[in-house]
Amino acid sequence: MLNSAIELHAMQRAAELETPLRAVEDRLLALATALSAHDAVAIDREACELHRALAAAIQHFGQAARSGGIPAALRQRLAHAGASVAAQREALARATAALDRAIDVLIPSAPASATYAASGNTDRAGGLAGAYLSA
Repeated sequence: MLNSAIELHAMQRAAELETPLRAVEDRLLALATALSAHDAVAIDREACELHRALAAAIQHFGQAARSGGIPAALRQRLAHAGASVAAQREALARATAALDRAIDVLIPSAPASATYAASGNTDRAGGLAGAYLSA
């Protein structure tokens, strides 16, 4: 009887953890879909939903760990979900860096001497404004 009570408790804990873990996995899939569709609104929405799902899963898994442990299969799935989050974060960082480089090529930053003063004029004496003033 003791083994069946322990097994029943373990099965109950696994069922309680399945829901938040499935939510994380579903949000990861939805975010991947939004990323592949290049849908900025969906990416933002799914990233927020993934954040919420991860927070809920961590809370549930933390409680389960304090009250008797987490089944190995669920621990492995949570670790896999964490690795997927890290991979998507890395892919976003690479895409952002590539976009930043493309923007820098297309719109080079202004030289330091071409900054504007508080009056709205450029700080430099040369250029077209300097040519007109000296003439």
